[in-house]
Amino acid sequence: SVFIPSLKENHLLSAGAAIGAIWFFTFINTKSIRKVGLVQFITTIIKILPLLLLGTVGLLNFNRTHFIPLNLSDESGFDAITATAALTLWAFLGLESATIPSDKVKIPTKTIPRATIAGIAIAALLYISSTVGIMGIIAPADLQNSAAPFADAAKMIWGNWASGLIAIAASISCFGALNGWILLQGQIPLAAARDKLFPPMFKMVSGKGIPVIGIIIASVLASFLVSINYTKGLVQMFSFIIMLSTLSCLLPYLFSSLSEIMLYLRKKKNYNKNKLVIALCISVPAFLYSLWAITGLEYEILIWGAIFLTAGIPIYAYIKFSGQKK
Repeated sequence: SVFIPSLKENHLLSAGAAIGAIWFFTFINTKSIRKVGLVQFITTIIKILPLLLLGTVGLLNFNRTHFIPLNLSDESGFDAITATAALTLWAFLGLESATIPSDKVKIPTKTIPRATIAGIAIAALLYISSTVGIMGIIAPADLQNSAAPFADAAKMIWGNWASGLIAIAASISCFGALNGWILLQGQIPLAAARDKLFPPMFKMVSGKGIPVIGIIIASVLASFLVSINYTKGLVQMFSFIIMLSTLSCLLPYLFSSLSEIMLYLRKKKNYNKNKLVIALCISVPAFLYSLWAITGLEYEILIWGAIFLTAGIPIYAYIKFSGQKK
């Protein structure tokens, strides 16, 4: 919206641009894993730079009065935090995806946990510092209506030239995130199909080992979501999609957080009391947080989540029926 202001005002144009970006990176993901990896590496480096810059310089130029009062809504402090819990979690989604290529990782039992924990810690440091910096630079009333907060913050510090530069970096960062998610949206159903938890068609890969069918179907669904929400505008459409995406991840978090306890109850011989205590200290807070974050979502998000969850029942029934038949 910095370079093309009409993207913020023209809802149809913004939706078209979003769908175009989805299918551009879908095309790349169906052609070469190496190209996808190269794009991801470059965009990650470019993404980190503005986060570090604004996280450092922003903290030296921020206005403390922007944090007083901290809650500008008409709701209580607890309700306001609850409403933003799921939105905050969006920034960390995907970090657990290091578990997906476990069959291609050396010593996965050690490498994957270390990579996941390190990734979360680094992301938290970058996100918190840059967020605090931006909140201190831009007044709350302006920040809540900003479609490009990083660019706006850079403009206030260094001028128009910096706004354009940061906007380019932020755009590349978004494209990199989209590229990564499109890569995952093919790998997740592929892994599920190999575990006989998804239809066999999702196991099909191209000559280069790319799950083309899974990628295309997921991109069709993503385009559908953008299409039905284009009238909301750029910011609201983005908020709707990330909240729905967060809900789709919160449900697995909710149940998987208690998985170790269930394993303990089923196979007590393989566990001791110390392991159970550690599992409880991690699993119970994770379960409660996931449940709390879900309660903070809007009814519209919960309804759409229920629709998509219900749509998966026929697939589950097909898998169970096919397994029993064999």
